[in-house]
Amino acid sequence: MADLSTTWMGLKLRNPLIAASSGLTGTLEGVKAVASHGAGAVVLKSLFEEQIMLETGFAEGQNAQHHYYAQAEDYIREYTRGNALNGYLDLITSCKLAVDIPVIASINCVSQGEWLSFASQIERAGADGLEINIFLSPSDSSRSSTENERLYGDVLENITRVVRIPVAAKISSYFSSLAAEAVSLSHSGIRGLVLFNRFFSPDFDIETFDVTAGGVFSSPTDIYHSLRWVAILSGRVQCDLAASTGVHDGNGLIKQLLAGARAVEIASVLYKKGLGEIGIMLGELEEYMERQRFSSTGEFIGRMSMAHAANPALYERVQFMKYFGGRQS
Repeated sequence: MADLSTTWMGLKLRNPLIAASSGLTGTLEGVKAVASHGAGAVVLKSLFEEQIMLETGFAEGQNAQHHYYAQAEDYIREYTRGNALNGYLDLITSCKLAVDIPVIASINCVSQGEWLSFASQIERAGADGLEINIFLSPSDSSRSSTENERLYGDVLENITRVVRIPVAAKISSYFSSLAAEAVSLSHSGIRGLVLFNRFFSPDFDIETFDVTAGGVFSSPTDIYHSLRWVAILSGRVQCDLAASTGVHDGNGLIKQLLAGARAVEIASVLYKKGLGEIGIMLGELEEYMERQRFSSTGEFIGRMSMAHAANPALYERVQFMKYFGGRQS
């Protein structure tokens, strides 16, 4: 039998399929389910700083007399924050006792101070690793790209100084120089980069004039963006790469591994088709390896990366021009 195992940010995985952070991984029952279906690791649903702040604000609103007791507001804020965090820490501990695959925590904060506090407590709770989901919107015209990128590096360097568990950064492609920024971040002490995170995309209801959610789930065509960049960055960054977004079948999984990803995170396909897709995709991977006579994933991970390409220009704009060059407008 083919050996499907891999390593991701120093962790040993029985296979490269990771259940990504989502509502499916937000409970003990959900984590046990993805593990029983064969996932190589699980990333718990993110702990959002905004969520904690919202809960704090709600609790304060329920206290009709908080204006009369100056210390009550501080107490409620800290209690609600601590209660939300404690629930997350309990989830980590419970999952570690229940499953035999790596349990990776995920935090998503908006202030630099909270990252360090959350990270230290998550490590003590027993998480095998930590995924930092970072996104600073480039829509603020008063903040330069240099300022945004410096904050990314500062956050990651500070976290990797205070925890010993491996840290991965899940980033977007919203950088003025993505390749240079990815290389820079890989020197911050992190053990992995996940390309790319997926965000809320607004849509408009033209009758009610409401802003609604558009494109909640990824589609198979979304793979091409991350596939290109995994292939470009493989061998250039000083850490492992994982792919995310657009992987909906075994072929997508295989392509990302060939590009240079050591692991692949999936979520949308599990919502659309169910957890049974984990086994189906792994079966397709195993069939591919047997057909190509690969005995382990290490024999082909990165085989089609830009670093190993006979013609690296195929990963750049020339590919686009080659496709459209012979077409008439």
